[in-house]
Amino acid sequence: MKIKTVFFDIDGLLIDSEKAFNICWRQAGEETGYPLTLEQSYRLRSMDHKLAAAFFTELFGDEKAYSAVRVRRQDLMKEYNRTHPLELKKGAREILSYLKDKGYDTAVVTSSQKERARSYLSEVELQDSFTKIISADLISRGKPYPDIYLFACEAQGVKAEECIAIEDSPNGLKSAHDAGCHTIMIPDLTPYDEEVAPYVEWHFDSLFDVIGSGIL
Repeated sequence: MKIKTVFFDIDGLLIDSEKAFNICWRQAGEETGYPLTLEQSYRLRSMDHKLAAAFFTELFGDEKAYSAVRVRRQDLMKEYNRTHPLELKKGAREILSYLKDKGYDTAVVTSSQKERARSYLSEVELQDSFTKIISADLISRGKPYPDIYLFACEAQGVKAEECIAIEDSPNGLKSAHDAGCHTIMIPDLTPYDEEVAPYVEWHFDSLFDVIGSGIL
């Protein structure tokens, strides 16, 4: 297996931000009259907007539900981020330094908009660690569809089988797997289990563990 490129998700993998998203999704749901359970808010992680809208419509029977909750969630996230500095996940800086020393190309593949991705990476001083940021606004269908990883492989000039995607969420892992990439799961809010296993080649507790695994 000749790996040339390693793709990284941001939220919940490099940056400990998924907990905040979960808090804000649920608070926004309560405030707008569309309350979400913990499990329902987890399913929204890295989910394509059209799929998320359909998910809300199925839950509440209201086509306006997703838009209403998402707008309020975005406002709540801005407020949250003003008072809660972003924190890196364990091993994030170290694995990027390791991969650079080994000569691997590294890129971000995220469900976030590019502006927010750039802002987050800049805040934690990782803005120079990646050759490209492949974001949701570059494709018509987001995760769990494979489109964003297919686009990322083309943008990097590599074949999918020459890439490893490191993800924390089921939607991200399915996207990378279905595009043909090798996959590593670093669980955040969702554990490695039989449901996600078909999309995962390797799983570790932290990014530190990937460094010592011998895979890269």
